[in-house]
Amino acid sequence: MSGGVADWLADTRVCVVGGSGGVGKTTSSAALAAGMAARGLTVAVVTIDPAQRLATALGLDELDNEPRRIDPQRFADAGMPLGDGELWAMTLDPKRTFDELIARLSPDADTRERILANRVYRELSDAIAGSQEFTAVAKLHELAQDERWDLLVLDTPPSRNALDFLDAPDRLRAFFEGRALQTLLRGGGAGLRLLGRGTGLVLGLLRRVTGAELLSDLSDFFRLLGGLLGGFRERAEQVEALLRAPGTAFLLVTSPEREPIDEALFFQRRLRSAGMALCGAIVNRVHVDELAGDDGALADLPARLEDAAGLSPALAKQVAAAFADEHALARRDAANVAHLHARLGAGVPLLQVPLLDEDVHDVAGLVRLGAKLLPKAP
Repeated sequence: MSGGVADWLADTRVCVVGGSGGVGKTTSSAALAAGMAARGLTVAVVTIDPAQRLATALGLDELDNEPRRIDPQRFADAGMPLGDGELWAMTLDPKRTFDELIARLSPDADTRERILANRVYRELSDAIAGSQEFTAVAKLHELAQDERWDLLVLDTPPSRNALDFLDAPDRLRAFFEGRALQTLLRGGGAGLRLLGRGTGLVLGLLRRVTGAELLSDLSDFFRLLGGLLGGFRERAEQVEALLRAPGTAFLLVTSPEREPIDEALFFQRRLRSAGMALCGAIVNRVHVDELAGDDGALADLPARLEDAAGLSPALAKQVAAAFADEHALARRDAANVAHLHARLGAGVPLLQVPLLDEDVHDVAGLVRLGAKLLPKAP
């Protein structure tokens, strides 16, 4: 029996999981990470989801910005002993991650403290980060430098935002190399005046509202930032190289509905144009055709249910109608999955995960899902 997704990740150290919202991407990431840990690897799963769904599924109140080792007994009790493997998990805090990046790039402690304490930096740091996507991949880059991890699994935002994730290094570099910022860096407070009369009016209003020290804060902020530009450019290049590295692979997760499938195909095209590797696709929550494609079986199903199961005519009709609905959904899913498979191409493996009886919201659910994603331990 195939090892499922484990086979796709044979030579992978960084797995970036992408897909639209609501398709089970976070739980798939966690189940995959747990399954690989059960195969003896030390695995860290990272999510950007502020709703703490990953923490909830792992039976925790919350996760923070540093990887936390998950008690292996939780998985052993659910039927998935981790053995020599380790599972770690974290939920990204974009602001804290960017603060840590500032601290690492600052030439000395004084510069670091002055930037972090600057009011302008505190207000603008999220925007300067080029969105949470850049901080996510920056954290991924940091973790990738730590040799204790055999595999890193990153659960990204929904796919259209994941395109922002792919573009984040370029957007950050463009921000620091932009004409407006360069003018400010060269001119300090004078640079602010060079941006035009409209900007001066805005700053005048801010000065009346927040105090005369605002201009001093702005000037100090841009002067301090100028000393970090080289480090930011280098980090953006390193992040971009990580996303294209041979040991990095992207995994698509979708559901069988047409809209998320179209999102997945959109994401695949973007990956291909960026020269990034797609290792496979997972289709979650696929309806299974209990009638094995036999449309004729629906016609006499009520009578057969009455005879075989002893149901009343009314109940037999209701059960048959439910079967008919499931049959229609299964046929729709099969057609959509076939469309996805054809568009992805023969070189991209695809795994279908049937609709489970219960939602995945705890460790037991992750174990059930993991058995579908990685069907056989070594």
